[in-house]
Amino acid sequence: IADFTRSFSSSNANASNRPSSGKPGSADSPFDFSLDLDAFPLANPDDGSAFRLVDTKPTPRPKFGPKWRFNQHRPQLPQRRDEEVEARKREAEKERARRDRLYNLNRSNQNQQRREAAIFKSSVDIQPEWNMLEQIPFSTFTKLSFSVSDPEDLLLCGALEYYDRSFDRITPKNERRLERFKNRNFFKVTTTDDPVIRRLANEDKATVFATDTILATLMCAPRSVYSWDIVVQRVGNKLFFDKRDGSQLDLLSVHETSQEPLPEAKDDINSAYSLSVEAAYINQNFSQQVLVRDGNKVSFDEPNPFANEGDEVASVAYRYRRWKLDGDMYLVARCEVQSVVEVNNKNSFVTLNALNEFDPKYSGVDWRQKLETQRGAVLATELKNNANKLAKWTAQAILASADLMKLGYVTRVHPRDHFNHVILGVVGYKPRDFASQINLNTSNMWGIVKSIVDLCMKLNEGKYVLVKDPSKPQVRIYEVPADAFENDYVEEPLPEEEQVQPPSEDAEGVEANGTTTDDKEIEAQT
Repeated sequence: IADFTRSFSSSNANASNRPSSGKPGSADSPFDFSLDLDAFPLANPDDGSAFRLVDTKPTPRPKFGPKWRFNQHRPQLPQRRDEEVEARKREAEKERARRDRLYNLNRSNQNQQRREAAIFKSSVDIQPEWNMLEQIPFSTFTKLSFSVSDPEDLLLCGALEYYDRSFDRITPKNERRLERFKNRNFFKVTTTDDPVIRRLANEDKATVFATDTILATLMCAPRSVYSWDIVVQRVGNKLFFDKRDGSQLDLLSVHETSQEPLPEAKDDINSAYSLSVEAAYINQNFSQQVLVRDGNKVSFDEPNPFANEGDEVASVAYRYRRWKLDGDMYLVARCEVQSVVEVNNKNSFVTLNALNEFDPKYSGVDWRQKLETQRGAVLATELKNNANKLAKWTAQAILASADLMKLGYVTRVHPRDHFNHVILGVVGYKPRDFASQINLNTSNMWGIVKSIVDLCMKLNEGKYVLVKDPSKPQVRIYEVPADAFENDYVEEPLPEEEQVQPPSEDAEGVEANGTTTDDKEIEAQT
């Protein structure tokens, strides 16, 4: 052991009795490595008073960073005044309450907006003189079941063109532009205005009369969110299900069952009304573009009952079919098919419909990227956002006994351009297989129709209307005057969004007296 703290002079005094060699390690050398008992009093057992405690703890390492700061004991601060402490507590409580309020608002904001969007408008203006007779919740519809036998065809009208199979090979990489068919006539005729149904009613072919659109609306009522209405007329022992002129049933809902709210402004291109009009326009053009337009048609018993001679009519066939509901109660419905395809030298009926994408940010799935690789995910998203529309299309295909239903995927060229569209793909399904895939039960569909028919048959002769409540999952039945819905523009006040706004200075079509040409037309009609 070497003692480097000792001075050299003190070493010589204690080392005088030892021989000096002058070598390193001797007393003469400053590097004296010999054991000096005087330097270590602990080695002397007689001298206990010189005992010293040696600190063997390691040198503390410097600690840096936030962890060290919080681990250190903070110095005790002088006590603050009571008023200052109370003020700090109140500020902390206010901040905590503000954070809780914002958190709860963010959690409920999405569902609250969706509910507000669903209740903003009823499909028909309820008049004060109408008498409400029944209120049926949708929960009672889900438990119903009724089996019907196979229908019989009473009459087939119209002509069909063949489906072009080349559209089955369309992918997002070789998309096709959606064409416009302005010269072809499409007809949305209600039940009582159909001359064939009137003829069948006079011949007592059935007791209940309707169209496939009306029946599909009733069959899929539990899936609906938006409001709709159906006019019921009891004439003698017969029952007619009608729709109003300009009814919502003529349009196609978009994102009806989605949780993402749509803009409420009616003039917005992504509002519920604008998208419904756009979807109807897309479906009409799509159903005519995917055909082989070479003049080769399949004609049936009678021509189109709604077309005038010389008109260019869209490819459509009407199947007037009859189902037996009860002992002597029969139902006749007009069902539509849009095309025909040859399978094994036999013609098969095809229905044509198109799903439309308007903005990927609403659905969360970009069709151009996902349709080719993840078609199942795209269809699952559409089933979530448009459950009612897809169920109604499937129900109409089953009513018409179509062998195949074709679904097209149509999107906008640009998300802000709602006039130009492209076809990204076409997929075919068998209606009954697709119904089981989307959990659509045929027995439950007919159970709903049968229960509503039985309920309406107990009513007195007159006119009634079934209205889907815009905010609750239920249907109401109102008794209305016999002349109701004859002049809708007088009976129904225009919604606020459609009322004529005061013209601005730079508005187009404003005349010197401050009225627009639209104002004059409305005044002339009224």
